Amino acid sequence: MTEMRSSGYGEGLGDGANSVLGKARLILEAFQIEDVDLSLSELSRRTGISKASVHRLAQELLSWGMLERSGQEYRLGMRAFELGSRVPRFRVLRDAVRPFMESLHFATRETIHLAVLDGLEVLYLEKITGVRQTTRPSRIAGRMPLHCTATGKVLLAYNPPTLLDDVVATGLRRMTPSTIVLPGVLAEQLRRVRANGHATEHEETRTGYCSVAVPLFGGSGLLLAALSITAPAFRADVNKFAAALTAVTRNVAATGLIN
Repeated sequence: MTEMRSSGYGEGLGDGANSVLGKARLILEAFQIEDVDLSLSELSRRTGISKASVHRLAQELLSWGMLERSGQEYRLGMRAFELGSRVPRFRVLRDAVRPFMESLHFATRETIHLAVLDGLEVLYLEKITGVRQTTRPSRIAGRMPLHCTATGKVLLAYNPPTLLDDVVATGLRRMTPSTIVLPGVLAEQLRRVRANGHATEHEETRTGYCSVAVPLFGGSGLLLAALSITAPAFRADVNKFAAALTAVTRNVAATGLIN
């Protein structure tokens, strides 16, 4: 699949830039774990491929769902996640955490979520629930907003501030009368999340429900996911849930199964 110069490609300086596949790999791998969006210029700089070539390839990657547009910038698409879920990274994370989620559900009899960041949304990798829970607006592989979910607030709090800027720029959608829609109030909540080590939401996504979430870090110290307990507001015990979740994340870390 080596590419001829007459095709307009091949001018990249990065390793592997002598083929279409090599260029596509360099573009996808240009996104680092802390990146949300990258401009065309930044992709060209990081890959050593000309802007014209990056733009042409990006159009194909967009059509495949490997990239998504965010205004004039690009981000990794859901197709990349779907393919990634077939190989160890998320499977290992989900498999490592699920037994602890089951134990937590057994102890609390409440709904347990494992969630990761997907663009400007929460993406649920796993959910453990019981027969007594009323259906919640969440599902495995489903998405929810970052600004009004406990898992989302954790992911916002422990990511670079630019992520919050992007979320605010898209508008803080009101889902219930209790949803936080003022950027300053949300920013203050995130400061408290970092100070307390856990996030809460009270009837912000659905009236009558409360969630508590904590961060789940890998061995390298990078944020991998958020773990939460969701319960009807009348029986939710925030302090008890936060302590139980924190204990679980410590136990997960102690296994050494995730990094």
